[in-house]
Amino acid sequence: MRSLSAGQVIDGFKLEQQLDPGGMADFWRVSREGDTLPLIMKIPLLRRGEDPLTIVGFEQEQMILARLSGPHVPRFVASGDFERPYIVMEHVAGRPLKTLLAETPLPATQVASIGAAIAEALYSIHRQHVTHLDLKPSNIILRDDGSAVLIDFGLSRHDQLPDLIAEEFDEPVGTGAYVAPEQVRRFRGDPRSDIFSLGVTMYFLATGERPYGEPEREAEWRRRLWRDPFPPTRWNPLVPPWLQEIILRCLEIDRDARYASAAQLRFDLQHPDGVALTERAARRDRDGPLTVLSRWLKVRNAPPLRMRSIAGVIDRSPIVMAAVDLGAADDLGDAIAAALRRVLATVPDARLACVNVLKTSRIALDPLEDAHGRNPHLQRLVELKHWARPLPVDGDRITYHVFESPDPAAAIVEYARNNNVDHIVMGARGSSSLRRYLGSVSAQVVAQAPCTVTVVRRSVAAGDTPAEGEAQPAAQ
Repeated sequence: MRSLSAGQVIDGFKLEQQLDPGGMADFWRVSREGDTLPLIMKIPLLRRGEDPLTIVGFEQEQMILARLSGPHVPRFVASGDFERPYIVMEHVAGRPLKTLLAETPLPATQVASIGAAIAEALYSIHRQHVTHLDLKPSNIILRDDGSAVLIDFGLSRHDQLPDLIAEEFDEPVGTGAYVAPEQVRRFRGDPRSDIFSLGVTMYFLATGERPYGEPEREAEWRRRLWRDPFPPTRWNPLVPPWLQEIILRCLEIDRDARYASAAQLRFDLQHPDGVALTERAARRDRDGPLTVLSRWLKVRNAPPLRMRSIAGVIDRSPIVMAAVDLGAADDLGDAIAAALRRVLATVPDARLACVNVLKTSRIALDPLEDAHGRNPHLQRLVELKHWARPLPVDGDRITYHVFESPDPAAAIVEYARNNNVDHIVMGARGSSSLRRYLGSVSAQVVAQAPCTVTVVRRSVAAGDTPAEGEAQPAAQ
């Protein structure tokens, strides 16, 4: 979406005023005839060279925000697709929490009041199956009545929806100062990660310092797996014992040692006289070297944490992957779709992941835009969605992924391995001497994939049994 200006109308929404941009999106005040609710349009940044996380986060947010309700989230109004991407939501009146950071340290009672309001908002979204996973002052708005509203769900997880972030990115994502230790290890399924991030926020409000500084690299993030922060009283001796107890409990490295729920945290913040004080309340320094070494050894020897769905429905259902060659003939695409229908008919609760690989050069730099100025990654997503539209799969159980790789087969196999795919369905182009000499993509996938692979030839008629064959399934 380019060359936007005040007065322009997009799908019935009139652009009124451009607001300050965010890290991954532009924002406009908008209006629509018949709507009295103040509205804001969020437009993801999809310009030349933008991070693919922007594209994935946009789809993640529009799925999740549409499912949320209540006073602690902006009301969802409408959204566009990848051909015209935007999200229209309620424009929340209030003060962004980040504007208070210049006034830190704040009095303990004010920190507790703000913390309780945020905990209440977290409890609301947790009960709706959502973990925010990017909780920080810039994503929190305080209304005039003192309640908190959470915004920006691009990195969030809904335990009944596909987790596109975990599926498409091998590295941890988030804001380095606020991510929980388990997030560093790519575990995105625990609401107590939000409690940790709230602990970081309250630490900052109470002291004017962040407990882990502002780390930018994953190696720096990993230190919180074994190293605890300095107690808040190191920076502000006026922090009372009950508030230090609460903050350090939120910041426990072991999530089992944190508050079990945001509701329990809110209760303590609202009743400081009843907070049970432990050694945390009197702590004056970080843990000693033996404790830190013990944690380091534990992390070093621990098996990797792998994402698992919180809801049992998805975990118990097979994951089917369609590796689609968008450059192949239409009849091959039709044959893949027919094979998928037969598979899905036997497992009606299956998840379907539609995948295309944008083949890149191993040496030369590939253009970030085509001759018409379009983002190739985005264009492939649009084409993939068009191809999958007739498939008999509910929108909540189908996802779309475009990878960039010089080796399509390796990209397909890696996705299947990382996401516990049970069945790959892919197409085979015609045979050729060069393809036989170099080895086809489908042959490599069949040999390396950790699951069942069905390869469909374009010559397969409706109702025939698909056969293994040579393919260029997902690269053009």
